[in-house]
Amino acid sequence: MAKNSMLGGSYLILCDFILFTCFCGQCFSYEVQDDAASYNSFTLSSFTYSKTELKPYEWRYIRADLPPWFSSMSIALESNVGLDLGSIKKVPKSSLPLICFREGSPPLPDATNAPLTDLGKDFVSISNASFGRMQGLQNGELCYPMQKNMSVKLTNEQISPGSWYLGLFNGIGPMRTRSKMISRGPTYFFSGNVSVEGCATSMLWGQYCNQTIEPLSCVDSYNLTENLSGIKPNQTAENVVSCRNSYENSCQGDSKPKIYSLDLVGIAEQLTIMATNVAFNGTPLSNGTGSGSGIILMCYARHGAMPLATLHDYSGNINNAALVIRSPQVGRWYIAIQPVNISRVFGAVLDTSTKVCYSLDWQVHQCPVDKAGLNCTWERYMLQTVLRKNPSVPFESFYRPVSGKVSSDSANFPLEPLLSNSSNGDKSDVAWTYFLLDIPYGATGGNVHIRLTSDAKVYFEIYAKYGGLPSLDSWDYFYANTSSSSNGSMFFKLYDSSDETVSFYILYARGGTWSFGLRHQNPANSGSKNQTTMSISLERCPKRCSSHGTCQSVVDASGLALYSYCYCDRDHGGFDCGVEIVSHQGHIWQSIFLIASNAAAVLPAYWALRQKAFAEWVLFTSSGISSGLYHACDVGTWCALSFHVLQFMDFWLSFMAVVSTFVYLAAIDEVSKRTIHTVVAILTGLMAETGPTRSRNIVFVIAIGISGLLIGWLIEFCTNYRSYSFSTEFCTFCSWQTIREWLCNLVKKIIKCFRWGFVLAGFTALAMAVISWILESTESYWIWHSVWHVSIYTSSLLFLCSKAKTINSENQSPPNGTYELTRQDSFPRVE
Repeated sequence: MAKNSMLGGSYLILCDFILFTCFCGQCFSYEVQDDAASYNSFTLSSFTYSKTELKPYEWRYIRADLPPWFSSMSIALESNVGLDLGSIKKVPKSSLPLICFREGSPPLPDATNAPLTDLGKDFVSISNASFGRMQGLQNGELCYPMQKNMSVKLTNEQISPGSWYLGLFNGIGPMRTRSKMISRGPTYFFSGNVSVEGCATSMLWGQYCNQTIEPLSCVDSYNLTENLSGIKPNQTAENVVSCRNSYENSCQGDSKPKIYSLDLVGIAEQLTIMATNVAFNGTPLSNGTGSGSGIILMCYARHGAMPLATLHDYSGNINNAALVIRSPQVGRWYIAIQPVNISRVFGAVLDTSTKVCYSLDWQVHQCPVDKAGLNCTWERYMLQTVLRKNPSVPFESFYRPVSGKVSSDSANFPLEPLLSNSSNGDKSDVAWTYFLLDIPYGATGGNVHIRLTSDAKVYFEIYAKYGGLPSLDSWDYFYANTSSSSNGSMFFKLYDSSDETVSFYILYARGGTWSFGLRHQNPANSGSKNQTTMSISLERCPKRCSSHGTCQSVVDASGLALYSYCYCDRDHGGFDCGVEIVSHQGHIWQSIFLIASNAAAVLPAYWALRQKAFAEWVLFTSSGISSGLYHACDVGTWCALSFHVLQFMDFWLSFMAVVSTFVYLAAIDEVSKRTIHTVVAILTGLMAETGPTRSRNIVFVIAIGISGLLIGWLIEFCTNYRSYSFSTEFCTFCSWQTIREWLCNLVKKIIKCFRWGFVLAGFTALAMAVISWILESTESYWIWHSVWHVSIYTSSLLFLCSKAKTINSENQSPPNGTYELTRQDSFPRVE
């Protein structure tokens, strides 16, 4: 990455300040100084986010807009994450809760295969001494493990104005966007507040708006528009805006820097900052001269935020040479002037009251709207936005040049008629051609697609930059050839790189002006007759989700921005659905296991039919069929009905089958059984509709089944012993001997009611079903859920077989002990 590229420069401070998070106490309170009211700051906005659920592989984006006059942004978040430093290293990133920050567009932590490293040491606070270790970060994002409490305050001295995105992820990786049969894992909750403070005027700066900024303007300008002399034949006149600060001389000591601001409102080729008339003021020098030839007058320049000696974009001693910023970014620049050790320049000659006086001059070099380059010899085209008529996918468009040289109305336009035909200084065969386009700020969650196609070979190098013209020294993303590009960058995705075709995306491109520079051979010095077409388009989802998913558009949690993502099919994942998670052969085997395993429902259904338990037969048969149809639709084989209907029928009938098995074990009449089934149908229907895949449902279903069995036994007991239910004689003549005899008879009856070998085997199969339910994960769902089908239907069969013949006896102690056990006839005889 070019050392002077400034996109993402504000990340450096944000990274370190976010590490100063609180680990105890409430994170919604801040200490306010007693004299805070004396500062010129006020609340611009404050958003409170209520308790929000993050299920496995879910995510949320929060956007905060910081105007140029903001003073600070405060973020306070609270979650139920209970991870500590030791457990973070053991949690895979597919289930690790993360919090990510990015300026200008939403973060996308799983867009690259690069591993997340050093998350453990970023979990705890670090000192200011470690600020310098992040100086290499550009065009990326900052991600940290989510913590229970987090509170951070970022000032305009650390981050730049604009749109900042906060992303909260419950696991990342290719599985995040894959449509899942089931999502197992921890669910987290977060709540918080994001507030923005602002200054009363743009001339104030600092956390409490107590630092004065002097804006640079052309009030005392000279040569406002200057045509360069000695223009060469193919050279266009260059506009040079040359200005001087309002005060002829500024004097300052070395104790505190002086801050200036300069607004660049258009694309410029060069910004030059220089100091003139540098001299000492105050105590005269011993040699009687006020010359400032030995003075070190450091200048620190930074785009969008306060420059510091330790954090800046450009720096230099402007007393010796002008500070030159090539291809400066559009927007507000802050310039800090700091004399260095002026009291020691000439030993002990100067005292501490000595100040350095200077005049600050600057020049902005600009070319006409259709030219670029320091000599204004290269072509520059502003691309026109053409919206695509697709109401289901908003903010999609393509760009075409506004020029009489080409008349293409399609997304593809020829390059050769548009190329620059003069080289730089006539000493090189290389030229540049620039294309500029604007991305709406509301379309920040989109992706810029650049494609070049040639009939022979692509000889172009492409450089992209946000807010300024790219060059070999300053760019954000680039493609030079098949082996040299920004493909390792987080938000650059190269899809096609061959001799004839180049295709890549800039992911989640931020809103504003983007410039694309084509570095190529000078057509005047080249005999090539290649025909090359170029297309630049804004797409909601990269590569149309690789034809393995659908593009979804949603609004972020703040309701301020629209972003898109790919919702992939069962076999693919990744941000573009380009990662194959399950092969075609694996998909077939998963479909066979999940669908065919429901054939186990034949076992309890056949037994119920033989016992003429027609209600249970219909229930088990319907449960097996509905489960097979649901999983056929779930794996993408065939959908007989809508997915929601099939899912409801599968879970509801499965719940009913489990509960009816327990109810069947009680020897009660049909009226009581229908009553219990009606109540159970209502309860399980609510469970299947509101949260069918919740793990605790299996506990609820078993509890309802056992409750139905106990109620059935209670009904049976009350029927058999109704003569003693509330009899006065029973209460009068009962004694310990009678109670013990009654309990013994009850135990004997329960023992005779069941075949206990089948009961033990049934509970074993039920335990296996519970274990397989617990072991289900997104990756292993197909195998463990197939085991669940076999286990749960097998347990139902074993429980049904465990019921013995009903004892038809009104007395628990027959007088002769020779009564024969007969099957109770539930149908009344007709005399």
